[in-house]
Amino acid sequence: MAENSNKQAANAQFAKLQRADDAKKAMSDYESDAVALRKKTERLKALRLARDAAAPPVQPAAPKQKSRKKAKGSLSDFLAGQAKEGRNS
Repeated sequence: MAENSNKQAANAQFAKLQRADDAKKAMSDYESDAVALRKKTERLKALRLARDAAAPPVQPAAPKQKSRKKAKGSLSDFLAGQAKEGRNS
């Protein structure tokens, strides 16, 4: 029985070491990915700034004003017409 518990303890210790090794590898991958992302971002930012500096700024077009139709009558004319049709409010 003692031999079986020693075996289990050794397996548990091995598994613990294995998990620690996996964690180190995962952190290493995570950090290298983060460094690569920062380098890529810096490169793209430099390219964007260079492109923007080379091209003249584009002025946005003025928004078109909507033409308003003139009313053909006054409010009193409208209400009188509604009353003639039997629509009292």
